[in-house]
Amino acid sequence: MPTRSSTHLDSAAWGRALLRGAASWWHMIHLGAIVLVLALSPSTYNRANRAMTSRHIYASTWQVLPWFTAMAALFSLVLIRIVVVTALSYGLSQYALQMVVRVLVLELIPLSAALFVALRAGMTFNAHANAQQAHEDFTAPPEPGLSRSGAPIERSGPAEPERKLRLRQVESIGITRLRADVVPRVMAGAFSVLTLAMINSVIVLVLAYLTVYGLSPWGLPGYTRTVGQVFDLSVTLGFALKTIFFSLAVAVVPMAASLEAARENARTNGVQPGAARLFLVLLLIEAASLAVKYI
Repeated sequence: MPTRSSTHLDSAAWGRALLRGAASWWHMIHLGAIVLVLALSPSTYNRANRAMTSRHIYASTWQVLPWFTAMAALFSLVLIRIVVVTALSYGLSQYALQMVVRVLVLELIPLSAALFVALRAGMTFNAHANAQQAHEDFTAPPEPGLSRSGAPIERSGPAEPERKLRLRQVESIGITRLRADVVPRVMAGAFSVLTLAMINSVIVLVLAYLTVYGLSPWGLPGYTRTVGQVFDLSVTLGFALKTIFFSLAVAVVPMAASLEAARENARTNGVQPGAARLFLVLLLIEAASLAVKYI
């Protein structure tokens, strides 16, 4: 009998954990959809929001671009040299450039940019008071019979229409604060991943040419032909989509997890909420990209 009770309790605990996990994933998707719609809405970009977005983009992209580019270039130069020398030693020099482009430009550079932005911005992000308040205003209506300031509401009509009016007012305030506080951070995170990935991909292509051909311009025809063979239409489209999905994941997942933890007053023990989930999402995007290209 105790064994049956223990099994029943374990099953119930697993069921509750699955429901909580599904609700958490749904919250992330829902918030991401709302933020994406707000980010694409022209009404979001008034003067104050444009200034806030510019400040976040400057802090998340321009301040880190020089030294991230230097580190990526150094790592890429070492890896390019290893690949080229190894290919020459095995008589496979004609495949060295293709291997460098496929491994570095298509795979490692976008993933490293996403992880770097996540570790610098997303993983150290704590939901600030205004973002927490925006989420609470968006999800939690005021107590019945009270205004947002706590004063009693004078009833002049049926209770249900009055309640619907209050809910619309609360949602309007929540949307306004999401536009002012959350959307600039999400836009800055996504822009940072895209910018770091694209700029460093171009730098890697330049380093690959210099490593193989040096400063001679006579290698340009063969080099551009080799790179063009790698970047056909399907590969280019997949590379662009993967980088966009990386940027959206890095921008949305930590923000949604932090707001959810703030809503539930969850203790995180110093670990940023959504860290494991973000890495899982990045891994799934990378695995899907590899499956589409090579399977």
